[in-house]
This record gives sequence, structure tokens and C-alpha cells, in this order.
Amino acid sequence: MKQLYKDTFKTIILLTIFGIAMGYLESAVVIYLRKIYYPDGFSFPLVVIPPDMLTFEVLREVATIFMLISISIIAGKNFNQRLAYFLYNFAVWDIFYYVWLKATIGWPPSPLTWDILFLIPTNWIGPVLAPIICSFTMIALSIIILIFEVRKCPIRIGAIQWALLLSGAIVIFITFIKDFARIIIKGGYITQFTSLMRDSGFKNIVENYIPAHFNWWLFSIGEATILTAIVIIYIKGRKNK
Repeated sequence: MKQLYKDTFKTIILLTIFGIAMGYLESAVVIYLRKIYYPDGFSFPLVVIPPDMLTFEVLREVATIFMLISISIIAGKNFNQRLAYFLYNFAVWDIFYYVWLKATIGWPPSPLTWDILFLIPTNWIGPVLAPIICSFTMIALSIIILIFEVRKCPIRIGAIQWALLLSGAIVIFITFIKDFARIIIKGGYITQFTSLMRDSGFKNIVENYIPAHFNWWLFSIGEATILTAIVIIYIKGRKNK
């Protein structure tokens, strides 16, 4: 068991280094983009980038996710370990993305500063604090899973826990995309979703849109649902000892 502890600890250290490096790489790319499209500093309303650049950005995000999945598959020996390592690596990457931005260009000025969080399937937006909270939640779940893996009493995440985890994640996802989803649906742009950035009407809306309110209540419901699942998973793990 001691060797298992050592191996797991070593893996976590290496994945932490990987996540920190990935965070720097991500921040460097974003700094380049902001120098080009936001020379006076990033803020809303957004600058609509050319469609080909948007495609490159979306593919870069997809590639990043595949990198995180791949390293997690290599690091883990079973589904639980791979899931835990993916959650941990994703969280470290996301946290240090903002750490590096703050260290290099002094951004964000506040944890409540709004940011573009993701681009798939549409813009995710929200205060920086929101994804940071999600990241620490992911770290908590990953550590709990790994603790019981090391103790050789692996957790079986049941249907109820999966339902809670996925429901909470969906609620948070809706919180992040709801503003742009509303613009797309209400504006009747859903039928031309794949060519939105070529539509002058949609571009005009985006170029004048400034977010004013983040639905912390809805976000909190999603977080609470996920935390409930984590507590149940921990209790089940304790009973299996």
C-alpha cells in the first residue's frame, strides 16, 4: 500500500506540473489574441473575430480537451483513476490559466471580472470566480476518488450519484451559455448556427452586448447538486472500508 501511495502521489505531482504548464500555454495564446483584437485590454462588448480564426480557436479547445483526456488515460489504470486524473488535470489547467494571466498581464482585475470561458457549442461567459469554483469542486471529487483507490476500496459511483453530477453540470452549463443561447434562439439564428459569424445581424448584436448579471442562484443550485453527489460518494466510500 505504501508503494501505491507513493505512485499516486508521484502521478499527482507530475500531472500538477503538466496542468500548470498547460495553463501557461493557454494564457500565452490568449495574450497573443488579445494583443491583436483587444490592444487596449480585454473587455465586453466582444470583438467579432473572422470566422476562420474562430474555427481555429474552437479546434484548439477540442485539441486541449483531447490532450487532457490522453494524459489521464496514460496516468490511470482503471476508469475511476482516469476520471479522477482528468478532473484534477482540467482543474489545475483552468486555475493556472488565470494565475498566469494575472502574473503576466495583471488580468483579471477582480475575481468578478467577466470572461469568455469556452466556445463550444457557443460562447460560455461568466465571472472568473465561477469556473474557479468549479475547478476546486473538481479537485475535491478527484482527491476523494483517489484516496479510496489508494486504500484499495475503490468507489463505485452509482446511478443516483451520476444523475446528480450530470444534472449539476448541466445546470452550470446552462448558467454559462444562457445569454448567448437566448440571443441565438430569440433572434432566429438557430437554423444558421454553423455560419453565425457570417451573419451581419448577429455580429451587430454581439458587438454591442455587455453582460450585466450572472445568475449566481442558478449556478449555486448546480454546485450544490454536485456537492451533494460528492458527499454521497464519500459516505459510500467510508462504508466500503
